[in-house]
Amino acid sequence: MNAVMKHRLFWPVVVLLALILANTLSRPSFVSITVQDGRLYGSLIDILRNSAPLMLVALGMTLVIATRGIDLSVGAVMAVSGAVALQIIQDSGAPSNPSVLAVAIGTAVLAGLACGVWNGFLISVLGIQPIIATLVLMLAGRGIALLITRGFITTINSDPYKFMAQGYVLGLPFAFYVSLAAIAVVAVIERRTALGVLTEAVGINPEASRLAGVRARGIIWGAYAASGLLAGFAGLLYSSNIMAADANAAGLYIELDAILAVVLGGTSLAGGTFSLAGTVVGVFTIQTLKSTITFLGVPPAVTPVFMAAVVVVVVLIQSSRFRRWVGRLGGRLSVRSAQPVERTEVAS
Repeated sequence: MNAVMKHRLFWPVVVLLALILANTLSRPSFVSITVQDGRLYGSLIDILRNSAPLMLVALGMTLVIATRGIDLSVGAVMAVSGAVALQIIQDSGAPSNPSVLAVAIGTAVLAGLACGVWNGFLISVLGIQPIIATLVLMLAGRGIALLITRGFITTINSDPYKFMAQGYVLGLPFAFYVSLAAIAVVAVIERRTALGVLTEAVGINPEASRLAGVRARGIIWGAYAASGLLAGFAGLLYSSNIMAADANAAGLYIELDAILAVVLGGTSLAGGTFSLAGTVVGVFTIQTLKSTITFLGVPPAVTPVFMAAVVVVVVLIQSSRFRRWVGRLGGRLSVRSAQPVERTEVAS
C-alpha cells in the first residue's frame, strides 16, 4: 500500500475520484448514462467531449514544460486556426464540399504548426525567454485572427465540419476519439522512443545535455512545434463546436487551464520528468470541476474565486510536504492527548 501511495498518479487519481464521488452524492444522475439513437448521453460523456480541446492543448503544454519552458500563446493559436478554417470554408461558397473541408482543415493545422515553429525559433535559436516569446504571439495572435476574419465573427453552416465536435462514432463523441488518438500518438513518440528521455534530459539541464551530444535546440524547437500543431487541432474542435470563428473568445484563458492540468498531473514547472498520464487525469479533473461549478449554479462573477479555492485544496492534497506537515501535526496532537493529566489536590 505504501508503494501505491508513493506512485506519481496516486493523488491525482484520488482527487479525480473524490470529485466524481462528490458529484454523485449530490446528484446521483451524474454517473447515469442513457442511450438514444445509438448514442451515449450523460454528464460523464459530456466531460469526455468537452475536454477534447483542453486535452490537445495540455499534451503540447506537457512537452513544452518538460523542456523547462512555457507556452502562453496556445489560446491565440486556437483562434488563428479556427479563423483560417472557417474563412476558407465561407469564402468557398461550398461549405459541405469534402475537398474544401480538407483544404480548410489542412491549412488551419499548418497555421498552428507555423505558430509553434515561430515560437520555437524565437526560443531555441534567438534565445528569447519562453514566457516573453510566447507572450508576443499571445497578444498578436488574436489580432492576426481578426485580420483573417476581417474583424467579424465568421459563421458557417456545414454538417461535415460540425461533425468533428458534435458528431458520434460507435456511440461516443468523435471529439473524444480525436483526443484519444492524440494521447496515443504523443505517448508512442515520447515513451516508445528515445525522444522522451532526451526531452527530460534537456529539461533537467540543457547545457549538460548539449555537452553530452543531445541536440537541445532541436528538442526544444520540436516541443513548441508540437504544441502549436496540437493547439491548431484544438482550434478546429472549438470552432466546430460553436460553428463560428470568434477571435476574441476562442481558447480564451485555455493556456492557464492547460498549465494547471499539467501541474495537477504531477509534472514539475521546473522541467525534466513529465507524466502524460498525469496530464490526462489533470484535464479530466479540471473538466469535472467545471461541470460541478455549472451544476452548483455558481454565478459567473464568483466562478474564478470558487475554482481557485478548489484548486488550492487540490494542490495542497497532492503536496507531499503538506501531507508530511499534517502527519507531524496529527502525531503531536495524538501524543499530547495520550499524556496523563496531572491533578493537584487542594488541601482543605
